[in-house]
Amino acid sequence: MIQPILQDDFFLADVAAVRADPARERLDFWWLGQSGFLVCHEGDCLLFDPYLSDSLTEKYAGTDKPHVRLTARVVDPARLGFVKIVTSSHNHTDHLDAATLLPLLAAAPTAPLVLPAANLDFAAQRLGEALRPRLVPVAENARVEVGRFTLEAVPAAHEELSPGYAGFVVTVGPFRIYHSGDTVLFPGMSGRLRPFMVDLALLPINGRAPERRVAGNLDGVEAAVLAYAIGAGCAVPCHYEMFEFNTASPVAFAAECARLGQPCLIPRAGERVTLTARS
Repeated sequence: MIQPILQDDFFLADVAAVRADPARERLDFWWLGQSGFLVCHEGDCLLFDPYLSDSLTEKYAGTDKPHVRLTARVVDPARLGFVKIVTSSHNHTDHLDAATLLPLLAAAPTAPLVLPAANLDFAAQRLGEALRPRLVPVAENARVEVGRFTLEAVPAAHEELSPGYAGFVVTVGPFRIYHSGDTVLFPGMSGRLRPFMVDLALLPINGRAPERRVAGNLDGVEAAVLAYAIGAGCAVPCHYEMFEFNTASPVAFAAECARLGQPCLIPRAGERVTLTARS
């Protein structure tokens, strides 16, 4: 099993050190596996699409589609009480996981869960009606402000466009971050995103394979091309190295980024990455 660079107490100590030394011109983030990223700026932290449980491994054990975990969990979600905002880009369990979100939201009792407006009722059913007041629905192309973070929902196509799939463009301080959620390329996508001039694009690379019997995503080459087309300051791959049956290598992504001259980083799970503001 792949071991995170930092895990549990060591990971939390790294986050605490960053939060204790805030700087406006710096953005710190950690990949938590699959599409989960913790992003911190000036001591405040946002958590994109966390999957920090074994719920899918347990659900599919003994079936013809086992979800064998490849990377060990970075941290117990119950220890993330400092998180200010959580997102869910769509309803698939690796992006809306009750086994992750219930302990996380209990530990962070003021943190809202920001999600596509079309998914509000589904999320309330999965997480429990008691949490409905903590769910913040955002319609496509609308935005919401939570503390110092502004989140705008943008279209995503997890094989096809749907109001239930979204990406989020997050603005905090001088930084803009694009978390695509699960998506493939679709007409008009780069034109919709280019005006944001995002500093950081977080993009899936696991691609599409019918034999997996799951909805597909960008592959590595497509993710690199999209990042270049939208003028991303830095591109980072995700949605791989979580399950044996649905993963990919980042080699093609890195090679295409190099060919295009697109800056990219390929962090390991639990590894901190620091960006400075573009001049």
